[in-house]
Amino acid sequence: MAITSAVCNSFKTEVLRAIHNFTNGGNTFRLALYTSSATLNKSTTAYTTANEVANGNGYTTKGAALTNVTPALSGDTACCDFENISFTSASFTTRGCLIFNDTATSDPSVCAIDFGGDKTVSSGTFTIQFPAPDASNAILRIA
Repeated sequence: MAITSAVCNSFKTEVLRAIHNFTNGGNTFRLALYTSSATLNKSTTAYTTANEVANGNGYTTKGAALTNVTPALSGDTACCDFENISFTSASFTTRGCLIFNDTATSDPSVCAIDFGGDKTVSSGTFTIQFPAPDASNAILRIA
């Protein structure tokens, strides 16, 4: 089992079918956390509870809603960004996450992210800080 950072292949075709609306006020996207036992990668098609961080201790099943930032161009690259997200009063270990569309039917996946190793928080705040929304760093970009 492994988590591999990737934009999900199913997402690529769903964008062309207008299933995802990243505009602020559009679809609701969520970020769910997973343990090192999870298998998430480019072939992940939808949110799953398999090996998700356990409900409780500062984490709720399906994770947390992300605040969309309306996509913009950086040079010739379209970039999508989200506000940073924090889980407070948290005690858990996570290896990665899945961003998915909670508004669309069947919770289709957007991307899987590997944190590069287990990350543990104990009675504290776990924050996911998104990179700069530019052509070189944005979490989602179309060139």
